[in-house]
Amino acid sequence: MSDLDISWDEYHQSIELLAAKIFESEWEFDRIVCLARGGLRVGDILSRIFHKPLAILAVSSYSGDSERERGQLSIASQITMTGDRLGSRVLLVDDLVDSGVTLQQTVGWLKDRYPEIEAIKTAVIWYKNCSICVPDYYVSYLPENPWIHQPFEQYDSYKLSTADRSCP
Repeated sequence: MSDLDISWDEYHQSIELLAAKIFESEWEFDRIVCLARGGLRVGDILSRIFHKPLAILAVSSYSGDSERERGQLSIASQITMTGDRLGSRVLLVDDLVDSGVTLQQTVGWLKDRYPEIEAIKTAVIWYKNCSICVPDYYVSYLPENPWIHQPFEQYDSYKLSTADRSCP
């Protein structure tokens, strides 16, 4: 399996292309739900472009000794959002669909907890061939299932300490 290195420019252009695909579909939605952490930036930008409220759901499936080691999916007990209702038509956003388990289980989680939802569509930048589900909207289909290095991952290796602090 090869790796795919993404620059900030490529990342932002991909989000804009994703927005264009969603817009061209003419599908109307009430709210964007983004999956944190990977979908946070994507959801924020789409929320601004479409002028729709953003809700955040924390999920995690990578754990263990290796950044590439997938563990059991963990979904937060609540969504963070403003307002009382999620809405009947939800756009669920993440950065990528790898195995597809996160997207598939999150759709079920949302439908179980929010009976007012009539329709959920999914949007990601990257859709890998190994996924068990196909997102409704995506920018790049990746048949070789590469590991994707996103530009913000540089912050994962930062180590701060009190010795690093300096005051003017």
